[in-house]
Amino acid sequence: MNLSKVLSLVFLVVAIGLGYLLWKGVDDVVEQEKRIALTEAAIIEKLQMLRDAELAFQASNGRYAENWTELKNFIQTGKIWLVQRTETTKILDYGAEEVTVEFDTLGSVPVIDSLFNERKYPDFNLDALVVVPGSGGKQFEFFADKVERNSYEISVFEIRDPAPINPDRRLNNNEKALKVGSRTDASTEGNWK
Repeated sequence: MNLSKVLSLVFLVVAIGLGYLLWKGVDDVVEQEKRIALTEAAIIEKLQMLRDAELAFQASNGRYAENWTELKNFIQTGKIWLVQRTETTKILDYGAEEVTVEFDTLGSVPVIDSLFNERKYPDFNLDALVVVPGSGGKQFEFFADKVERNSYEISVFEIRDPAPINPDRRLNNNEKALKVGSRTDASTEGNWK
């Protein structure tokens, strides 16, 4: 074998090796992005479920749950009241309208059956609701308080992921971590939109 054939064979092997390393590097990045997207989708779903539970808690108690234990007890034992609203409009002699509104309580439904029924969430597990997917068992951080806005006191809450899996969300002390609600505004929106 002459020198040119040996060098050609060596360069072919090196080219194949470098091609594999390049493919493997791109494939690893794509797989990691898929894994992050799937994990964040599961986190968002849980944050939406926790938001629904917080809104039901607030409707029943006039404030938001401050911790997981309080919210969990409400989900297990709380009730959502079914209320029927009836409006009657009567036209008065001088052309004005008089509206009478009546509220009638028809009954109640357990929170767990209303918000987390088997049809909507077939694999629902109340104990796992607070655990952040892909975190190794870490729980969501809860915050609830009242803040003053325009001389009114409003209730606020925030539930957030304490340890984001996405490196972009970990910047500046987890500033962009997935969360629902706000510590300063009367918002119940999530920051993933």
